[in-house]
Amino acid sequence: MASERLPWICKDPASQRLFELAERVAPVPAAVLITGERGTGKDYLARLIHELGPRRDTPCIKIECESLPPPLLESELFGHERGAFPGAADRKPGRFELDAKSTIVLDEVAALTAGTQARLLRVMEERVFERLGGKEHLRVEARIIALTTADLATAVKQGRFREDLYYRLDLVKIWMPPLRERRADILALAEHLLERIGAAHGRSKIRLSETAKGILERYRWPGNVRELRDTLKVAVICGQGEMLEAEHLPLNLRASLDGNRAEAGSRSLEDVEREAIEATLRATRNQIGRSAKILGISRKTLLEKRKKYGWV
Repeated sequence: MASERLPWICKDPASQRLFELAERVAPVPAAVLITGERGTGKDYLARLIHELGPRRDTPCIKIECESLPPPLLESELFGHERGAFPGAADRKPGRFELDAKSTIVLDEVAALTAGTQARLLRVMEERVFERLGGKEHLRVEARIIALTTADLATAVKQGRFREDLYYRLDLVKIWMPPLRERRADILALAEHLLERIGAAHGRSKIRLSETAKGILERYRWPGNVRELRDTLKVAVICGQGEMLEAEHLPLNLRASLDGNRAEAGSRSLEDVEREAIEATLRATRNQIGRSAKILGISRKTLLEKRKKYGWV
C-alpha cells in the first residue's frame, strides 16, 4: 500500500489504519495535528498527507519551531519589512506568503512562544497576517500540519500553550504509534531502508541474514524508525559483503538474543547517533565532506557533532 510518490510501509494493522486516515484527511483543507514520540515518522506522515491531497504539486515546507530563535521563526513564517528589527535591511516575504498554496509543516509546535501562538491563531481563524513591521493584510491559503512530541492538553493546563489555538489544531488529530507497537512493520521498514542505504554506498544487493532479522524483530527500538535507520547505516559501514550478519549489528541489539531485553532496550538514540558518526568517520578516514554525505547531514552539523562528542 503506497501513495503514487511516497512509499508507505504498512505491514502492521496500526500502520494500515494510519494510511487510511491519511487518505481521508488529505483532501480536506483543515489543519492536522500529528503527535507521537521522537523518531516515529511524524514528518513522513505529514508529507504523505500532502502528497495524497490536491496540493501535491506544490512544496511541502517543514519549519523547525524548536531550533529557530523566536524572531527568526516569526520572520521565516510571516516575513518582515525593511527596518522591522535590527539587521532587517530589506523586505523579506515569509513562508505563508511565498508558499501560499502549499503545505506548511510546523515541527514541535509546542515550542512556539506566546506571541507566535497568537499570530498563528489569527492565521488559522481569519486566514490573514501582516509581515513583521508591516500593515498590509496578506491572505493565507496554505494548509497547516502541526507536529509535536509534547502533550498539548497538559501544556494548556500549565499555561504554556493557548487553549484556543490547541482546539483549532486538535480538530483533526492523528497519533503516530511507536515502532514497538507496530512490530509487523520492523522487517519491512528495515528492508526498505537497507535498500536505500545500500544503494547510497554502492551496495544495492545487500541483505539481512535470518539471525540479524530475528535481532531486529526482538529489539524494542526506543528511538523508533530513526534509530532503525541509523543502526542500519552503522551495520552497512561495518559489514563488507552482501549479507549483513548479527555481528555487524550494535552490541545492545545482539544482547536481545540472550533475553537481556532490559539492557537491549536501554540504549539511547544519542548512543546510536554517536556510533553511526564514529563508524562513518572511521570508514572514510575522517573525510568530513564524504562522511556528512553518507550520514545525510550537513558538513556544519557533522563538525558540531564531532565537537559535542569530544573528537576534536
